[in-house]
Amino acid sequence: MYKLLPLIVLALLVASLVLNGYLFQQARMYYLLLNSTRLDPLGLSAFADEATPQRPGQRVVVFFGDSRAAEWPAPDMPGDVVFINRGISGQTTTQVAGRFARHVAPLQPDTLTVQVGINDLRTIPIFPENRETIIQNCKANLQTIVNLALEAGVREVILTTVFLPGPLPLERRLLWGDEVTVAVNEVNAYIRSLTRDRVVVFDAAHILSEGATTTSARYSRDYLHLNADGYAALNRELAPMLRTP
Repeated sequence: MYKLLPLIVLALLVASLVLNGYLFQQARMYYLLLNSTRLDPLGLSAFADEATPQRPGQRVVVFFGDSRAAEWPAPDMPGDVVFINRGISGQTTTQVAGRFARHVAPLQPDTLTVQVGINDLRTIPIFPENRETIIQNCKANLQTIVNLALEAGVREVILTTVFLPGPLPLERRLLWGDEVTVAVNEVNAYIRSLTRDRVVVFDAAHILSEGATTTSARYSRDYLHLNADGYAALNRELAPMLRTP
């Protein structure tokens, strides 16, 4: 036993160094994100100012929102379609709505696909006293994005439901709770109510959860984001919608 003691101490020391290194990297990433957001709160400098020239018969489809939108690959589909991604990691609905005029309107998209909301709702366990305000602001901003798109002449808005959280890692459980899932379901019910002329709801949450209360583990890269299989599952359902003129 005494012979093993140095090895045990060494193993604990190595584990401590690895954990501290991981926590340092996480803190560094958060610090960089926080300060870049202070300099450019809406992320307006994330993309070059540009308008996309369109040929007769060409369709422009823009993906717009947070990291879930930013990571969404264009579906493989025939036809003269241009896919442009205007997602920014970490953004809330307030930020996304605030940059519509800069990042979407100049592109004159025929179709706008929107995925945003989780970065609002994930803050509820941290600010439980602001739960109702967070949810109501999220809903109002989603409505604002839809209104801005229709006013800008977008032919069709595909409003996706917010992906449910995936399996939670142990280190996240202290700052998470069932209230996030409850809030996501409430906002998704609101999103489904927004169907109207030129606004279509794409129920991504239902596809990814496969009837469960979380995004399926086989579609999850982590508790917030999808792997390639998750996006492939979405694109199988989305592509037919995009083929509709």
